[in-house]
Amino acid sequence: MNQLFMNMYYGLDWTYLLVLVGFVFALIAQFGVKSTFSRYNDVRSARNITGAQAARMILDANGLQNVQIVHIAGELSDNFNPQTNIVSLSDSTYNSTSIAAIGVAAHECGHAVQHQTGYAPIKVRNGIVPFVNVCNRLSLPLFIVGLIIGFTPLAMIGAILFGAVVLFQLVTLPTETNASARAMRTLDSMGILESDELKGARKVLTAAAMTYVAALVSTALQFLRLLLIATRRRD
Repeated sequence: MNQLFMNMYYGLDWTYLLVLVGFVFALIAQFGVKSTFSRYNDVRSARNITGAQAARMILDANGLQNVQIVHIAGELSDNFNPQTNIVSLSDSTYNSTSIAAIGVAAHECGHAVQHQTGYAPIKVRNGIVPFVNVCNRLSLPLFIVGLIIGFTPLAMIGAILFGAVVLFQLVTLPTETNASARAMRTLDSMGILESDELKGARKVLTAAAMTYVAALVSTALQFLRLLLIATRRRD
């Protein structure tokens, strides 16, 4: 019986549970942001301005007249590109007058302001991008080759390189939460949203932030799994 139990234990890779936990967490976060956005996307702002108009007001108020606002396809695909100085607002944001759309637009403007003011975490994030890209490309191939040829140090190197992705997401998290905080302060101080509307916008941005938390947790669990597999092979 003991031998049967040991065969079952070693026959099943329990570390897949780590991947499953991360996947479920990410799925819940994605559902949360979509459902919250959908809820407050049905609530029109009292000032009846669009996400694009709100973004233009915020950028101009911060001296960022050089930053363009463009309309892109998709839902919640909004982003700010510091290389082109363009805030891209999706179908669900650009022409929408909802408090959800205005909150998302203000968040992307928050990133533009971060670059203008030299916000330290975003400097660090941008600075490590080339290093992280190289590590990300090399990590899994090295890890897999190390396992195939039975050379554990190579597999361990691959696992450690994957840790750079965790580092990147860890640095990304404060840039996202800070952009949301800037957005909420701006929407309040400029009177773009009223007090009760601010609560809805905050819920949307909080739900969006949880997707970054979930991504960090999921990647960290995958990193832990790689380390455990490499260590197990060494033993």
